Amino acid sequence: MKDNSKVEFKLQDLVDDWWVKSEDVVRGSLIEAFIPHVDQVPYQFEPIGRKDPRAHNQADVIVKPLKVGESLAEVTLPVAGMPRALPNEYWSAFRSKKRPCIVLSGEGDNIDKAITKGMANHSTAPTIIVAPYYGIANSQKRAGYNPLFVERVRHVEYKQFLYDELPHSYGQPSILRFDHIMPIGAHYKSYKHLGYKLGAEAEKIFTEYLQWNFFGGVHEDSIILAFKDLISD
Repeated sequence: MKDNSKVEFKLQDLVDDWWVKSEDVVRGSLIEAFIPHVDQVPYQFEPIGRKDPRAHNQADVIVKPLKVGESLAEVTLPVAGMPRALPNEYWSAFRSKKRPCIVLSGEGDNIDKAITKGMANHSTAPTIIVAPYYGIANSQKRAGYNPLFVERVRHVEYKQFLYDELPHSYGQPSILRFDHIMPIGAHYKSYKHLGYKLGAEAEKIFTEYLQWNFFGGVHEDSIILAFKDLISD
């Protein structure tokens, strides 16, 4: 028979202050941003024509797979709202959803504008590196996560998933995906700060997860290994 206390045990139980209130966006901050759904094969928008040939700001488009090994036809229909700087650029198509995220790295160092003169703005535009959360619960609109899978994630069996319980007003048990780490724009319209950040001990655990993902393991004295030993006893 399973020890139910061990089944429900989680990393957060080892830390007194997993979340602390915060006003600044720094490493460990909890923010909200629109995050794209990562498809196994990406999709693209391809303009195919216009109902009104004089309306250059409108076009009919199709959504089709964007396959890396497939020769793609050059898009020649000019659309004012879909400019392309280079012939081999394409407009990607994806679903996105506003999700809670952890900031893994804030804006980079300031760059002297004198040495970026003549460059495109996007070449050095600042970004924030985040990892998104996904809600566990199922509903009529989404399947959610299988409870057996959630239990294994809670017991730290997979380096790319972390079980967590969010503190903000509509927070819920969620799974953080380290394999969905991505940049978002650093512009204030790109995200919303939710008023919390990881506490000092919680941030250490996140650092261990990053080491696990990027380098394949953690130190012998890591909190993750101590937790695994604790629940296996």
